[in-house]
Amino acid sequence: MIHIGNDNPGRSNFFVISGGPGSGKTTIIDWLRSHGVACVEEAGRDIIRAQRRIDGRGTHAGDRALFCELMLARMMADYDEAGSAQGPVVFDRGIPGLVGYCRLSGLAVPDHLLRAVAMFRYNPIVFVTPPWREIFGQDEERKQDFTEAVRTFETVAAAYVASGYRVVEVPIGPVDERVAFVAAAIAEA
Repeated sequence: MIHIGNDNPGRSNFFVISGGPGSGKTTIIDWLRSHGVACVEEAGRDIIRAQRRIDGRGTHAGDRALFCELMLARMMADYDEAGSAQGPVVFDRGIPGLVGYCRLSGLAVPDHLLRAVAMFRYNPIVFVTPPWREIFGQDEERKQDFTEAVRTFETVAAAYVASGYRVVEVPIGPVDERVAFVAAAIAEA
């Protein structure tokens, strides 16, 4: 457990959408991006593609500890890069989710990751997309099955709660309704 005090309230305009793989998270983010909202892409997919190009081992299917470190470095850089944004910025996953990833993968949660969770704060509301079997699919970067997607959702959501965030589940439904739900909550924040 980490201490979250008032000394680091984070960026109130930085919003995270997280969840397990194949739950519609990226579809929501892509819609927001196409309508002018600043969005930060998921680090994991880019890292997997880059590692595949060089036959690297820093992937979910390879060295998970290295994969986590590569994601942490990218997410910290993405956070810093978005720092000057004035309006809302939506992140496809956030740093606290890496704590869940470590736990899901059977890895020890390193102290430096907990320090990053405390230092790089987002809006206190974190949106999570629940597992949704009807839209779940696998691809070149997403090799997990639906059972692992459910475990990922549960573990990641718990990591955000333990990190001091209020997790808000995005209702299952048509994309436009899910987007409207997230957009309304961001406008009220």
